[in-house]
Amino acid sequence: MELEHSKDEKILLEISQNLLSIENEVERQEFRSIMNSPDNYSNAIISVNAGAGGVESQDWAGMLTRMYTRWSEENNFSVSVVSVFPGDESGFKSVTLIVEGEYAYGYLRAEVGVHRLIRISPFDSNSRRHTSFASVDVSPEVNDDVVIDVSENDLRVDVFRSSGAGGQHVNTTDSAVRITHLPSGIVVSCQNERSQHKNRATAIKLLRAQLYEIEKQKQQEKKDVIHASKKTIAFGSQIRSYILHPYRMVKDHRTNTEFSNVDAVLDGKIDIFLDAYLRTLIDT
Repeated sequence: MELEHSKDEKILLEISQNLLSIENEVERQEFRSIMNSPDNYSNAIISVNAGAGGVESQDWAGMLTRMYTRWSEENNFSVSVVSVFPGDESGFKSVTLIVEGEYAYGYLRAEVGVHRLIRISPFDSNSRRHTSFASVDVSPEVNDDVVIDVSENDLRVDVFRSSGAGGQHVNTTDSAVRITHLPSGIVVSCQNERSQHKNRATAIKLLRAQLYEIEKQKQQEKKDVIHASKKTIAFGSQIRSYILHPYRMVKDHRTNTEFSNVDAVLDGKIDIFLDAYLRTLIDT
């Protein structure tokens, strides 16, 4: 009897191991399906822009920037700030990050769209509830071997003095660079380096990434393949809501995924939302 029992346990163990192997293979195939574009392997360029509402939205843009920074660090990605325009009292009017690592863009493309925050305002002396909006844009960093024609005649280059959060000067020279692409109206800037030359090179990189996005949209004849949720930064256009009052909940309106631990989400625990959205892209 003991021998038969031992054989049964061995068979069950083998079955369990085989099932685990099959599950792992299914997950690998799903991952390949989701990340099948070469762009998904690229570094990600994230731009966070405060919506209407002044200091409330600027503070919210700062909170989102911290969320993506924490997510990047937790997942062993390298993250750096390339451009920042501080808010009037708190947060940012706009900020651009580069997240470096394998599949950074593949994951973070799920964040494109308008994000809404509902809370009791820390800036309102009457402690009223406020709704704030910020938009998130994500582009893949374009490799040098991808041909994107950028003519110097199409560029207006302005230099200005770099400034950090709270208006503190990073340095005392006009090393920051702002580039306007005249045909498209795209404006990019970089101020994270002390060298004007290096800032210009990074700004050109950001510009090439955005022009590449536009070209991809034209080729695929889909106006919003990557920027599908890029709408007016206002009520009704949000992809996700972060509710701190009268109850606590984060809800993704594309997948109906909900998570009640708002503090964890704002601390970078957003994988539940990334995974849910990316799974909607399987075989699409």
